[in-house]
Amino acid sequence: MEQLLPAFLVLQVLRCVGGYPSGAPTGACEDMLPRHSGVLPQPSPAPYALLTNTRTFQPGQPITVTISGPVYRGVLLEARTGSGTNALGSWQLPPPDTKFLECSGNPQGAVTHSNTNLKGNSTVYRWIAPNSTSPVYFMATVAQQRTVFWVNVKSTTLAMGKPGGLGLATGASAGMTEEKPLLLLMIGFLMLQVLG
Repeated sequence: MEQLLPAFLVLQVLRCVGGYPSGAPTGACEDMLPRHSGVLPQPSPAPYALLTNTRTFQPGQPITVTISGPVYRGVLLEARTGSGTNALGSWQLPPPDTKFLECSGNPQGAVTHSNTNLKGNSTVYRWIAPNSTSPVYFMATVAQQRTVFWVNVKSTTLAMGKPGGLGLATGASAGMTEEKPLLLLMIGFLMLQVLG
């Protein structure tokens, strides 16, 4: 037994030093810090953006979230509201190389990496909105490697939409707003009147 104790202690130290290659710990849910011993988050602006397929949400309806930027190995992704730290809603089947993380008592409250395989723009996360009328946003910690990670990567805020309303993509190339289709229709009608 005495011979096993030093080996056990070495394994525990290595586990702490090595970070969490199989996912963020539950203790990271609130502050989003990955608990990498002796390593601080990057002070520079994150090279990542959280993009959604909609600007609005409806309770029970899925929303697609992607992390745009360089490839990454580690992630912790949650939905929040206001200045709260509770994870809202629930994530659907996690994409490859990721898994659920229980946060705020919700077994599907967050998604984290399940290994250190590379993940990228093609990794798609799907979230189901809760029964809430409060605006929500997505928050992530993204790690390129154990010693290089960014916290507080935040999406734009999504408002609760009208049932059956249009929810359009967000991000740099989001496309049309809800007013533009009507405007284009009116311009087309006026052009027909002028030409006809």
